[in-house]
Amino acid sequence: MANPRSAWGIDIGNRAFKAVKLVREGDALRIDDFEFIEHETLLSEAGDNKEQLIQTALANFTQRHMLKNTPVSIGVSGQNSFARFVKLPPVEDKKIPEIVRFEAIQQIPFPLDDVEWSYQLFRQDDNPEVEVGIFAMRKELVNQHIKHFTDFDLNVQNVQMNPLAVYNALQYDGRFDDGIAMVVDVGTDNTDLLIASAKSIWMRSIPIGGSSFTDALVKAFKLNFVKAEQLKREAATSKYARQIFQHMRPVFADLVAEIQRSIGFYASVNRDAKINKIFALGGTFKLPGLQKYLQQNLQLPVERIDSLASGAPADARVAASFGDELLTIVGAYGQAVQAMNASLVTSSLLPAAIQRERMWQDKTKWFGLAAALFLTGTVVVGARWFLEDLQQRNAEGVRTKNAELLKSAQDLSTKWQQVQNFGEQERAVVANLQSLIEGKYLWRDIYVDLINSVPRPDVALEKAIVERNADAVKLVPRGQRRLIQIDEITPRYEPLLATLLADPKFRPVTSSIAGNTQPGVEAFGGFAGGPFGGMPPGMAGGMPGATPGAEGAAGAVVDLTGKGRGFIVTMRLTCPLQNAIAFIEQDLQKALMQIRPSQARPTIRYEVKKVWILQRQTIDNIPTRMQRLLTDYTASTLLNASTGTTPGGIAPGRAPGVNPFGVPPGAAFGAPGQPNPAGVIDTSPAYNDRLTGESVVNDWEFEIAVAVELDPEPWKAPEAGAPAAP
Repeated sequence: MANPRSAWGIDIGNRAFKAVKLVREGDALRIDDFEFIEHETLLSEAGDNKEQLIQTALANFTQRHMLKNTPVSIGVSGQNSFARFVKLPPVEDKKIPEIVRFEAIQQIPFPLDDVEWSYQLFRQDDNPEVEVGIFAMRKELVNQHIKHFTDFDLNVQNVQMNPLAVYNALQYDGRFDDGIAMVVDVGTDNTDLLIASAKSIWMRSIPIGGSSFTDALVKAFKLNFVKAEQLKREAATSKYARQIFQHMRPVFADLVAEIQRSIGFYASVNRDAKINKIFALGGTFKLPGLQKYLQQNLQLPVERIDSLASGAPADARVAASFGDELLTIVGAYGQAVQAMNASLVTSSLLPAAIQRERMWQDKTKWFGLAAALFLTGTVVVGARWFLEDLQQRNAEGVRTKNAELLKSAQDLSTKWQQVQNFGEQERAVVANLQSLIEGKYLWRDIYVDLINSVPRPDVALEKAIVERNADAVKLVPRGQRRLIQIDEITPRYEPLLATLLADPKFRPVTSSIAGNTQPGVEAFGGFAGGPFGGMPPGMAGGMPGATPGAEGAAGAVVDLTGKGRGFIVTMRLTCPLQNAIAFIEQDLQKALMQIRPSQARPTIRYEVKKVWILQRQTIDNIPTRMQRLLTDYTASTLLNASTGTTPGGIAPGRAPGVNPFGVPPGAAFGAPGQPNPAGVIDTSPAYNDRLTGESVVNDWEFEIAVAVELDPEPWKAPEAGAPAAP
């Protein structure tokens, strides 16, 4: 089909109708016109009025612009469509359509007869592999969307997914010429994430959008949606700006988490790929601080798209509006680029029946010319036919022999294909079964090594603790006992751990020593470590302290393929030793740094790369920990009192649950690391060691973080004279 002189790209978004017109000037494209029509209300909130809002926008658009026979490319939401990217086996090009159809049947979750589908091949210059993108959308949704335009007699030539249109726009503008980049296009109800280069693309849609920020303000300030939306747009100049952004911050964090998860997945599949920058799109990026927040948390430069290669409309008034809405119209611009036959991605979800009708209309104009030439060429064609027929009959024997050779070759090819495919199904079953046990013992090994790294006490003290002999334990003064109790172990999966560790300023965020979590390890008589150290409760089922459903959480599938990933494991420890700081910093930290791959345990696929001491305080300076000791003791006392076996009762003159210090819960108990003022610390049984009866308020509590990298580079023992590992 000949290249059109002009074309429109249209994107009907949830918030507004957007359209861009391109015209051809030599070999270049220029933006000639633009339209932005905001709906009276969001389409997702309009209910039965949705169709009327779309018709109103199209009516206003068609009245203001000459559109007769001008090609139009229209967009459909990535959220309502389907996309999969599959690598093809090395085959001849002519066999690719057949293989792609087979893959489409496997990948698309609907019968092919119920969807409009298309595909796009992606080839790298330096890579023989061919990747195919398969795109689909249910027929009723496509037809319903196209009808909006055909009712106004628009010449629809393409139906494209909006994320692919955005890719076409940025690819045409050369935004991916410097390597791999990520595009974060924040729409009203969802965000399209693309990771792409000049000749490849991967994409995902997540259910976080501009409305998510508005909904947060609706809940926080008890406003209706319209007023909350207005408050969001005016946040930068509002006198309540600080409160507004404080209530939107959780949505910022959720967006960053989803982007990090997507980057981690992409890195695990494409190990050699490195993302250079992030392009920001969508009206939500008008929020001050969002761009900077992403840049700080993702450790990548974030660049807002503020210009297009095809310029801006010549009309100054239109150009001003164009600049204000540029972040939201890149998809419409990409649609117009495809309509002008200048895009890399050429797939289309336009129904086959409409495509055939368009092709027939394009060919009709040539029929008259063909008829005029028919009579002139009849005599010449007749003579040529006679000569060719004579040659055909003379070569009959050669054709027969060639046909026999061809049939023999086809038979041999069929037999070879059968041999190649023999046992393929069985091999796939075996591979699937083997993958089930991949990393089966990973969590167990990490926890065992962490716990066994805790220094063990002297033999006599260890024996007394195991036998729960209080008198024998007390032979060693409490402040001289080299004991460590593990109160909690909390892992967090980090797909880009190596990247984090490469930053000398990186430091895990402490959750602050609060003492308000359940213990992660049962310690015998107040210590854990060595062969007596105990295992985390519920370890067989997963990882304590992790959020269910998060990366690395209990029952979650953790990527075991990508390099540079691992865990940040936070440990809470209690130690009665008076010189506990030196004990932790020297003995424990050194022992943890010795965890690395070993020939004796070939299943070990991890190595401790770094240890941080995040916080250290004595228990009497941790109000929430003191309050928990009181609460646990009070609950235990009341339970035993109901059976007549109260172990000492509650301190005289204090009702159950009342703070024993005479100060409100959470008040300061003294300077960190210093003894408390006389009379402030209650020495009642609530704060005593359950085995020895000694006060625990001067014990130390530590929070440390351990970086555990999976599949590190092969470790070699240092040569003689070489400095020891840090």
